[in-house]
Amino acid sequence: MAKSLRSKWKRKMRAEKRKKNAPKELARLKTILTKSGGDVTMEDVKEIATVVAPEKLVEKTDADTIADGESCKMDMDSKRNKKSLLNEHGQYPVWMNPRQRKKLKRQRVTGKNKGKKTKAGDW
Repeated sequence: MAKSLRSKWKRKMRAEKRKKNAPKELARLKTILTKSGGDVTMEDVKEIATVVAPEKLVEKTDADTIADGESCKMDMDSKRNKKSLLNEHGQYPVWMNPRQRKKLKRQRVTGKNKGKKTKAGDW
C-alpha cells in the first residue's frame, strides 16, 4: 500500500535524517554511558553503533547505483505535460481541484483561438 510518491519521498527523507543525526546520537550515547558509572567499555559501544563519515556514505550509495545500473529516480506512472498538467489520456492529477482544472482549460482553449478572427466583426 505504501507505494505512493509521497510515502517514497518521506521514507527517503527519514533515511537522510538518520544519516545526518547518527554522529550526534553516538556522541550522546557515549556521554550517557560514561556518566552512568563507567562499567561499560567503549568496545561495547562500538559493537552497538558505528559512525561512518557522510562522504563515505554518499560515495557508497553512488557506487551502488552505478553497479546496479539503476538510478535513484522514482517510477512515474504516466507522462505529464508540464504546462497543462494533462497526462497522455487527457486527465488532470488527482490532487487538482475543479477550479484549477477549469482555469487551465480556459488558458488552453483561449491559447488555441488566439490567432483566429471571428465573423462577428464582419457584419
